[in-house]
Amino acid sequence: MPRVILMGPPGAGKGTQGEVLASEWQVPKIAPGDIFRAEISQSTELGLKVKSYSDAGRLVPDAVVIEVIESRLKQEDAHKGWILDGFPRTVAQAEALDVLLSEIAQPYDSVINLDVPEHILIDRLKSRAIDQGRADDNEDIIKNRLEEYNAKTRPLLEFYGSKVKQIDGTPSMSEVTETIKKLLA
Repeated sequence: MPRVILMGPPGAGKGTQGEVLASEWQVPKIAPGDIFRAEISQSTELGLKVKSYSDAGRLVPDAVVIEVIESRLKQEDAHKGWILDGFPRTVAQAEALDVLLSEIAQPYDSVINLDVPEHILIDRLKSRAIDQGRADDNEDIIKNRLEEYNAKTRPLLEFYGSKVKQIDGTPSMSEVTETIKKLLA
């Protein structure tokens, strides 16, 4: 089963593609954002800490994210494969992930980057904020998130270099899914 690192800026469709592919391949989609939202909704200590960063439009510190990912990758259902969505987000996280994957003998198979122009991302995120009532997607926070992505996450494309498979994330959801599946076949 595949072990895939799914990358792209906020609004590129990582979450949607991750869910569809994880369901088809019957592997977990592991997304710090999903884990963090669950913790926030339960008002756990981790949830309150994460909420303070989220409310300011900032990324959760590497050490916290890495600890959460390590715990999740060691769970039984992740042994047969996984899709990482929204992790790693920094070169330091990618380096820590490489060490972790080596330690647990679960190397990744592919790094897929969903490429979407910024003006489309902004439109998608604004639409999502309206449709889903997401407070973390107002215009100022959207711009902060894209700036953080460009400063901290975009360098991962260079880190992974030729291992990155670029996918146009602008067609329909089903077209992007089919492109990814063909690429990984």
